[in-house]
Amino acid sequence: MITSLQNSLVKQIRKLHSTKERNKQQLFLLEGTHLLEEACAVSYPLDAVCCTSQWHDTHYQLWEVICSQCYRVEIVSPEVLAAMATTVNPDGIVAIAQREAQPRQIPFTGLVLALETVQDPGNLGTMIRTAAAAGASGLWLSEDSVDLDNPKVLRASAGQWFRLNMAVSADLKTTVRQSQQAGMQVIATLPNADSTYWQVDWRKPSLILLGNEGAGLSADLAALADIQVKIPLSPGVESLNVGITAALMLYEAQRQKMLDKPKTLVNQEFSG
Repeated sequence: MITSLQNSLVKQIRKLHSTKERNKQQLFLLEGTHLLEEACAVSYPLDAVCCTSQWHDTHYQLWEVICSQCYRVEIVSPEVLAAMATTVNPDGIVAIAQREAQPRQIPFTGLVLALETVQDPGNLGTMIRTAAAAGASGLWLSEDSVDLDNPKVLRASAGQWFRLNMAVSADLKTTVRQSQQAGMQVIATLPNADSTYWQVDWRKPSLILLGNEGAGLSADLAALADIQVKIPLSPGVESLNVGITAALMLYEAQRQKMLDKPKTLVNQEFSG
C-alpha cells in the first residue's frame, strides 16, 4: 500500500491537476467510480489506477476489469487518495491515461456542435453529455477554450466524454467553412436574430455555433453562419446558460427527426 505523498506516482498524478503538466506529460486524470466504469466499457487504455482498500473491497468486479486493461494498479491510503484527487470528497479511486495520439474523427454530417472560447468546465462537460444523449455526431472546440480533458469536464460529462467524437480546432473559422463545403448548414445563436431556433429545418446536416459564456459568439464567426437564430426570453431575462442553449437546439433537432419518421416507428420508440 502506498502511504507516502512523496511516492513518485503520487507526485506525478498530483501534477496532472494543472493544464501545463497535462500538456507536458500527455496524460489526463480520471476520478470516480462512474468514470472508470465508462472508460472500461469502451476499453480505454489506462496507465495507472489507484484506489483505497475500502473501494477495492466493495468494487471487486470492476477492479478485475481494470486490472485487465491497466499497466499499473496500486492500493493507496485514504490520505494519499485525497491528495491525488481534485474533488473535495473523492469516492476512493483515481486513474491516469494517455491522451489519444490521433484526434477523433468528426464527420461533416448529422448534428455537430462548434464551441468558441468556452471557459467553464462544467458547461463543456454538460454539453458533451447532452450532445451524446441527443445523438450528435461530434463536437469541435476552439483552442482558446477550457481543456477538453480538464478533470471537471470529464466529471460533468458523466462518462460520455468517452463516447462522443470530439476534437480541438486550430482555426474554428476554417472548420466552419469546411463544414459548409461538405454540405452542412451552419446555425449561430444571437440575441437579436429574427428567427427562432425551432424555425430551422434540423433534419439537414447542421453545425451549431455557440460562444463564450460572457461575450457570446464573436462577430467574425457569427458572420459565417448560414442561419442566425435566437432563444425567445421573457422580459428582464438577459440570456441563457450556454449548456441550456445547446440542449434546446439539440433536442429540437431530435424532435423534428422523430416526427419525420413513420408514426408506427415513433410510437414503438416512445413505448420502449
